[in-house]
Amino acid sequence: MPLRVAGACLVTDASGQPIKLAKPAMRMMVLAPDLVENVFAVGAGDRIVGVVQGSDYPAAARHITQVGSYAGIDLERIVAAHPDLIVAWKYAFPRQLAALKRLGIPVYVAAPKTLDDIPRLMRHLGCLVGKQKTAALAAQHFEMDIEKLKASKPLTPSPTVFFQIDRQALMTVNRDSWINQVIELCGGKNIFASAATIAPLVSREAIVVANPDVVFNNAKDNGWQQSWQRWPEITAVGRHRLYSIHPDVIARAGPRLIQGARQICRQLRA
Repeated sequence: MPLRVAGACLVTDASGQPIKLAKPAMRMMVLAPDLVENVFAVGAGDRIVGVVQGSDYPAAARHITQVGSYAGIDLERIVAAHPDLIVAWKYAFPRQLAALKRLGIPVYVAAPKTLDDIPRLMRHLGCLVGKQKTAALAAQHFEMDIEKLKASKPLTPSPTVFFQIDRQALMTVNRDSWINQVIELCGGKNIFASAATIAPLVSREAIVVANPDVVFNNAKDNGWQQSWQRWPEITAVGRHRLYSIHPDVIARAGPRLIQGARQICRQLRA
């Protein structure tokens, strides 16, 4: 849990490193779109002085200076902006973040994997920016919405689900993903939950054998559905249960994830 004592905030980030700020951060570099959404959710969006390409929500985020993309970040521009906190994804820009740490800039890294990690992240950010009450409220709303979905009448039998995370490749998720959690809390059963890797590439044959009742794709439109018509023997295809879930509301670990969860629950219960 975040701790604030005599104005100072102490949290432990996803790498296990303690981050202590004597006063709330006022100039932040936030280097992932979902993290930008979370900072806005806790009421500190106006303190962000730099983002990476793709940080497009809420609308105000589109007007913040971009200091890079997933391909890399501009260290000179970041340092010149005099940030007092950098918030980044654990697995992005490791060498650049190490260099920024050596310059004495606090770096908080996040690596959300579960639904519980999202409200925890909000509370940490709230402590770091001195917005604990706003963050607590946002976190509680998220938790309450998840509990409401859990409380819905269970489906019997559980519909089997294939969740495709690539428009072309047959790539999916295993049990170590919040997407799998959403499928389960909505009453579904991920056919590749037991896969060895978090985002495995699977074969057409394996999907045909598993014969999912429903197929989801985190695509922005329905164009991907046409390719599935080649496999009419799959129940989801024969029953026209191929659904698009916009990536922004299912692939981003932020407050809008609840929208994607509601959509999956609604479509599984259709």
